[in-house]
Amino acid sequence: MSANIKQLYDIQFSVLDLSPIIAGGTAADSLQNTLDLARHAEKWGYNRYWLAEHHNMPGIASSATSVVIGHVAAGTSTIRVGSGGIMLPNHSPLVIAEQFGTLVSLFPGRIDLGLGRAPGTDQLTARALRKENRMGGEDFPEQLAELRAYFDPEAFSGDNYVRAIPGEGLNIPIWLLGSSGFSAQLAGQLGLPFSFASHFSPEYTLPALDLYRRNFRPSSALDKPYAMVGLNVVAADTDEEAQLLATSMQQMFLNLLRNKPGQLPPPVENLESFLTEHEKAALQQRLATSVVGSAETVRNKLQRFLDRTEADEMIINSQIFDHNARLRSYEIVAEVTGRKA
Repeated sequence: MSANIKQLYDIQFSVLDLSPIIAGGTAADSLQNTLDLARHAEKWGYNRYWLAEHHNMPGIASSATSVVIGHVAAGTSTIRVGSGGIMLPNHSPLVIAEQFGTLVSLFPGRIDLGLGRAPGTDQLTARALRKENRMGGEDFPEQLAELRAYFDPEAFSGDNYVRAIPGEGLNIPIWLLGSSGFSAQLAGQLGLPFSFASHFSPEYTLPALDLYRRNFRPSSALDKPYAMVGLNVVAADTDEEAQLLATSMQQMFLNLLRNKPGQLPPPVENLESFLTEHEKAALQQRLATSVVGSAETVRNKLQRFLDRTEADEMIINSQIFDHNARLRSYEIVAEVTGRKA
């Protein structure tokens, strides 16, 4: 750990929105709530607003991620909007270059392209998306190189090549996302910013960040490492209220463990009474870095997490059933981190 300990007000905070579809709700409701949250996040001083690509998930409305990014960017003014992330093996690099070239042309200086190599879904759906046997993302580095080349007007010579229009010549910040060491090492070697999914892979956080920083090579994109970490946060006016609200997130992860994904359920009392010992242990491991509590509790836990990771930015995911409670959670985070007076 460095001698100069960062404080919460020293770093940027951002929003990761999975556009949750709540039990009894619709995707239309979810996307309206996404835009409302983005407008509040912009007002409260958050740095960026990212949306994630997931497929065949009854509780997530952001499967057409580029479309939702355009929806949010059009409804806000200053906040950066991007993908957390686009699962590149699901797509032709040319299509992503064109989509994000279009987004940057519409909203210059505000679009981020975060890329992952996982399918973001189950194997059956991945096959439906890809139509090719690329299940493991082994060719991700080659796909990434192809995508980056479409943005670089000097990458090709002669007349016999495909151009991304819009896209070619545009400055589109590319991030690599990961939940293990593969993308951490690749991001370091390429000199790109890196975002780690601590919100569902907490045990690999510190090793991945160390791998990224040790492998970092300065590039035209960055002269030094820039690491963002994802974190589940449920904040409320009291610890007890926050703990109750957090049971929606816990049930969501439990349903994934049981291979029964569904809509985001309402909070429940005494969740532990519904769990086996194995499920309790699995939830504890998966949600080990989650921050749940009142303003003071959240402030202290965020600072401890920052002390351990020395992150340059945190991106907050809050899976909360009630939209107003979700807004309040992000407002509390803005208050305790010095974004909102």
